[in-house]
Amino acid sequence: MSSQICILAQQVADALLARNWLLAAAESCTGGGIAVALTDVSGSSQWFERGFVSYSNQAKQDMLEVCGETLVKYGAVSEITVTEMVAGALSHSNAQVAVAVSGIAGPTGGMPDKPVGMVCLAWQVEGAMPVVCTEYFSGDRAAVRAKTVEHALRGVLALCKD
Repeated sequence: MSSQICILAQQVADALLARNWLLAAAESCTGGGIAVALTDVSGSSQWFERGFVSYSNQAKQDMLEVCGETLVKYGAVSEITVTEMVAGALSHSNAQVAVAVSGIAGPTGGMPDKPVGMVCLAWQVEGAMPVVCTEYFSGDRAAVRAKTVEHALRGVLALCKD
């Protein structure tokens, strides 16, 4: 884990504790990396409620209630999919805030319209509209995943400071 991710995870912990909020994470391309970063912080059970590693489309549907039609029409790596994932993470947890990620970490799986390094992210506070974005990260598989974890944590921190 990079020192930057460790620092961000501690900042997220402090921000969540200050608000008395719990966090849930719905992960695809990071394969649980967000949960690992968060649970590396001592005392994380006070603010990290749960994580969903929904790597397959079926898991996204079963665990997070992502609509099958969404996956067929837009694919797993899309802003609409992560929007449904983050909503599912909130509805299937006791968390007040959630983050969701889905992307193409590579080196295979890229297509012209969805290249390796493309990652869709969503954050949502209970009762508010989600914040959604698409990023294009460079580097190998490990780099794309690490950059995704870092960006996901920065987004959680921004929501906690609003």
